[in-house]
This record gives sequence, structure tokens and C-alpha cells, in this order.
Amino acid sequence: MTKVLVLYYSSYGHIEAMAYEIARGVQDAGATATIKRVPELVPDHVAQRAGYKLDQGAEIAAVAELPDYDAIVFGTPTRFGNMASQMKNFLDQCGGLWFENKLVGKVGSVFTSTGSQHGGQESTILSVHTALLHLGMVVVGLPYSFKGQMRMDEITGGSPYGAATLADDGSGGNRQPSANELAGARFQGRHVAEIARALAAARLKEAA
Repeated sequence: MTKVLVLYYSSYGHIEAMAYEIARGVQDAGATATIKRVPELVPDHVAQRAGYKLDQGAEIAAVAELPDYDAIVFGTPTRFGNMASQMKNFLDQCGGLWFENKLVGKVGSVFTSTGSQHGGQESTILSVHTALLHLGMVVVGLPYSFKGQMRMDEITGGSPYGAATLADDGSGGNRQPSANELAGARFQGRHVAEIARALAAARLKEAA
């Protein structure tokens, strides 16, 4: 069975919520979804003072386990139009996997959360794509067959690069992922799993 890892970092729970929806999409495709997160780098007392969501139930991932999966979907909030340092730190530890070509041919995909419509949704995802391409992964986005990203009747995250949500309601308040944004995440999870399954089947056929 196709195995997909949903690997995320979330400070306030927005990416965490999207990660679980990505996993539902993976399961819709008949694949196995595992949800894990990267380690927090912020000291506990600082995270508590900032109101970070510290009760996330997902286990901490290890770099060494990444080759065990057919696909990895990475979730990270934006930091000045780039991936969060927690995700960057994790990816920076993949040198050994890069050296041994352990992730070559695996499917990689990305989703994100920004504080505003123009807060770096596309550039953040692209910053992760760069690392995935160096690792030899096959990059998959959110195709326009998900029509929700074309909506003009409401403010919504999402682009061809990947699913996204907006974390600020415009007045500094906490906005949770909308139904449309969650639908985009679920669509992306299913799309990734279907492509990963097709690639794995092709490799098996070639080996035979």
C-alpha cells in the first residue's frame, strides 16, 4: 500500500488542522497516511508567552525515516515569505539522504498558512520546493482541477503551488481554515497519493 507522510510545523494550530485534512485526502485515495511534526526550536517559556499551541498530538519525526514513505507532504507557516525555521532546520539535516539519493523519485508536496492574502503563500511553498528538488523529489502542487482556488466570492487561500489558509481575520484576530481551504488540502492529499501510487507501480513493473 502507498505510504504518505504528512510532515508539518504549526505554531498556532492552523497548519495542524490542514495537515489532518491532507491526511484525509490521502486516505480517500486508499493510501496510508502518517502525520508527524518537526521539533520545536522555540524555548517552552517563550512559546507559552506567545500563545503557541503546545498540545499537538502528532509524534516528532526523525530524518532517517523519510525514505520509508512513497510521498511526503510538508506543511509550514510563512516567515517573511519563507518557510519557518523549524522546517528549514529539519530539512537541513537531510544531507545524508541527499548524498545517498534516498529521496530521489519520491513525491514531495507543500501546503502553508499566512497571516494575510499576500503574506507569502506562493513564495513560502516555492522555498520548500527548492529543497525538495535538490533532494530529487517529484514536486506535486494543487492543480486547477480543484476549482475552489478559482473562487472570487470569498477570501481564500490556495494556489497551483499548494493548499493554503489565512490565519488572520484582518483585524489581528485568529481565523481558522475555511471549508474551502480544508477542501483544497483534502484534494491535494488525494492527488499526491494517487501520483505516488502510480509512480510506485511503475517502478515495480520496471523491476519485474
